[in-house]
Amino acid sequence: MTLEEKLGNLPLQPGVYLFRDAGATVVYVGKAGSLRSRVRSYFAGSREAHARTDALVHVVADVETIVVDNQREALALENNLIKQYKPKFNVLLRDDKTYPYIKYTAYEKYPRVYVTRRLKKDGSIYFGPYFPASLAYRIVHLIHKWFKVPSCTVDLLRVHPRPCLQYHIHRCLGPCVVGLTTDDRFAQAARDVKMFLEGRRHDLLTSLEDRMKQASSGEMYEEAASLRDLIRTLKDIDERQKMASAEGDDTDVLAWYAEPPLVAVNLFHLRRGRVVDRREFYWEDQQIFEPQEFVPALLKQIYLDSTYQPRFLHVPLDFEDREPLEQILSERSGRRVEILTPQRGQKRALLELVEKNARNSFEQRFRIMKPKAAAIAEALETALGLPGTPHRIECFDVSHIQGADTVASLVVWENGKLKKADYRKFIIQSVAGVDDFASIREAVERRFRRLRDEKKPFPDLLLIDGGLGQLHAAAQALDALEIINQPLAAIAKKEEIIYVYGQEQNPIVLERHSPLLHLIQQIRDETHRFAVTFHRQRRAARHRKNALVDIPGVGEHTAKKLLRHFGSVAKVRTAEIADLEGVINRTQARRVFDYLRSGDATAPPQ
Repeated sequence: MTLEEKLGNLPLQPGVYLFRDAGATVVYVGKAGSLRSRVRSYFAGSREAHARTDALVHVVADVETIVVDNQREALALENNLIKQYKPKFNVLLRDDKTYPYIKYTAYEKYPRVYVTRRLKKDGSIYFGPYFPASLAYRIVHLIHKWFKVPSCTVDLLRVHPRPCLQYHIHRCLGPCVVGLTTDDRFAQAARDVKMFLEGRRHDLLTSLEDRMKQASSGEMYEEAASLRDLIRTLKDIDERQKMASAEGDDTDVLAWYAEPPLVAVNLFHLRRGRVVDRREFYWEDQQIFEPQEFVPALLKQIYLDSTYQPRFLHVPLDFEDREPLEQILSERSGRRVEILTPQRGQKRALLELVEKNARNSFEQRFRIMKPKAAAIAEALETALGLPGTPHRIECFDVSHIQGADTVASLVVWENGKLKKADYRKFIIQSVAGVDDFASIREAVERRFRRLRDEKKPFPDLLLIDGGLGQLHAAAQALDALEIINQPLAAIAKKEEIIYVYGQEQNPIVLERHSPLLHLIQQIRDETHRFAVTFHRQRRAARHRKNALVDIPGVGEHTAKKLLRHFGSVAKVRTAEIADLEGVINRTQARRVFDYLRSGDATAPPQ
């Protein structure tokens, strides 16, 4: 069906629409109260000229629609699809801070809670982000104190002979030691934590009060007293939150300053009349900046994904989606959330203050920091004798322990900042034993072969973490690919001497406090960190997979038989002796059983 035919058969209901280009890439996601009216309006001949819309319509080759029941559902779905597809014509949230989440490991038999800044698809449930960041740590501390669900990295499935310190200071129920708790009790505590993090305070309090009465009736007075204290704590938290709301101080204030395509946004968080945190957002690609579209898109991405919404949100202008956004935020927070545009008085003065700060952020980012980074890059060109200004630098490093689990890392610096989306990892495949030179050679050759085959530009400078040996290994990789004139340098550890390929007889020693040296060190240190982290991940994965080989008298063949039969080390650990004897001989089965059930068995790294 052609685009014209689809435009003639659009539904009247509310929903979300996705515009795709000729390559089927989603370029824009929007929502509408009536899909037919909204989508057709883009292509109407009577539509007023609108630079951003004109540019969008020019590339649209197809449209897809999703019908929902109401505008609130459309708004939530729109936000999820924007996160999924990251369309180039939508405003995408770019925060200079990474705020913490609370991770609840729902996939484990004994769930735990952690504060983390990285979200993984590992079966865990994430709550957040929390701002200020200290709030996440205070909540986890409260969970440890009152619910006794831990954050430890101990293997809780292995039986330990004695509890750790966390149990003795009453911050863990001790599921890893026989007799300290029961599976049912820990599961109940984990369910309580989940309800607490989900904000289901009423359900949690009802459950706790019922259990307190049962404990009291059963003359379990110590447990009843503990539940009573927890109920009081939760009610006290709720009361303090209500007081803060009544005082009207629970307010977020958002403002911006723009000189398209550059935009800076400031978001101030006020609690109890004090500024407790400030977030900054920057864009460099808003060629057409339209506040009426920009502001609601930004607010949706910030607040629809947050576990906490302020009582008041102050913004410089009103916008079309204000009411449905207020409704959905109010439903999620359990209280009314208002989005206001103050016109006078103290609230207007505060909004103007945030606007002033947004302008200061703009000046710092785009008139001071960025030109400074450009000046350093130009100075680096002169200092190293490069053929041009290095706008993009790629740096390699290798990590291993005595030649085992050897990996390489690639870190990218571009136009004044590290570009994490372009980082790459390499598992070294052709090198046996300790050979850093061959490892560098393999990693560089694989990287540049791919760049060449995909016809992508080479970096302005290839930087190697190492000395002359690593430098020449990288040069050999480029020679094998018949790549000439690629600027190449290495920075030697400790001495901080820079060797430029072709000028090795004249190594460069920069001043200790030189901004150029600091830039190279920053790139080198980040590459080293990235390599070491990846190496540790690989090593931990290998230990988890081959932990059975550490058992005296058990070799690779026996370990593989056990893993094939039981599926994992954890299941081997919980197997009875008779189950083990069904796979391996009696002597081996006894060794495996005794080792994994003893207190001396070493748990695999987490």
